[in-house]
Amino acid sequence: MRDVCWRCRRPRPVCYCSLLPSLPTRTRVVLLQHPRERKVGIGTARMAHLALPNSELHEGVVFEDDARIAALASDPTTAVLFPGGDAPAAGGAPVRSLIVVDGTWSQARKMLALNPRLASVRRIGVTPRAPGNYRIRKEPRPECLATVEAVASALGALEGEPARFDEMLRAFTFMVDRQIEHQARSKAPRRRRAQAASPLAPLRPHLAEPGRVVLVDGGASSGGPAGAGAGEPTSELVHLVACRASGERFEAFLRPRRPLGPSVAHQLEVPERRLLDGEDVSTALIRFRAFVGPGGVLGAWGTFTVDLLAQEGLGRPPSLDLRDLCARHLRRRPGGIANGARALLAGEPAARGGGRAGRTVGWLEVVLARLLDLAGEDSAPDS
Repeated sequence: MRDVCWRCRRPRPVCYCSLLPSLPTRTRVVLLQHPRERKVGIGTARMAHLALPNSELHEGVVFEDDARIAALASDPTTAVLFPGGDAPAAGGAPVRSLIVVDGTWSQARKMLALNPRLASVRRIGVTPRAPGNYRIRKEPRPECLATVEAVASALGALEGEPARFDEMLRAFTFMVDRQIEHQARSKAPRRRRAQAASPLAPLRPHLAEPGRVVLVDGGASSGGPAGAGAGEPTSELVHLVACRASGERFEAFLRPRRPLGPSVAHQLEVPERRLLDGEDVSTALIRFRAFVGPGGVLGAWGTFTVDLLAQEGLGRPPSLDLRDLCARHLRRRPGGIANGARALLAGEPAARGGGRAGRTVGWLEVVLARLLDLAGEDSAPDS
């Protein structure tokens, strides 16, 4: 049995307690740690908590019935530290309590979705003065730092002493360096084989650049007119919605080339007039090719939309079948995309366009984020 430090909970050879400062603060830091993060070798929420006497560390996912968190959420001097929030404003309302959600990007979004009271609290963000130092873990966006880095940066801005809070990062740098040294020494052929067999291995190339994946869903008018040749396709693309991780969106209504079936617009949940007045398919595909761009990868639920685009003349760019990846991870058929997303604990989506296709692309967005999160956990080194 390994000898473990009771304070930092790390094996004695990599105990970082001697590198931790004790930094008094005006701001009360309240860390809400997702339970899975407690098992991560470099637990930076605990690192921040140990360095800050005026801090609290709570573990869980749902805090709606927690009296302490409810009191903080109702206090106008409380803020939540979250990527994309407003910068701390000079002369604005003071921040006396800072709530920090500790988890991966996907876990943090889910925790806010499950805690409406917490989600209603004003959010602040920080602009990193330098790139994050979490060199053993991929972050989806530049402003997504390790928890201890984000806390140090936020406190430096809120209390006007950035250099003082840089002291919090010594232990973090030590732990990252030790982990990289361990990786360099370890041959670990068995671990590499296990990773290669991971059902989410196709997602690993996209961990660093999720924006290359273009999530897409299409609506079709099915059934050709009487007398159509046996070799003619019976479906044609009439609605196309897509988005990428950067937030860019694409939508096209395509004018039917054959008479539109009486129930097509109803099934696709779009106005029939939008379809009848749509643009020419060749014009829409030119726009879509430009949206996908060089090196783009299509992400869809199943192969229907990718096949339909190929039939219309787009060709076959690289693609990811998120339904298949979801099934492999769950080890069962996921059913519809909403059921699959909920089985993955992927959270609730926002529509990314009109009709059924726009709703599906919203689901694809949360499914991809969750699968990338799981793929990152699979590829993280053992601590």
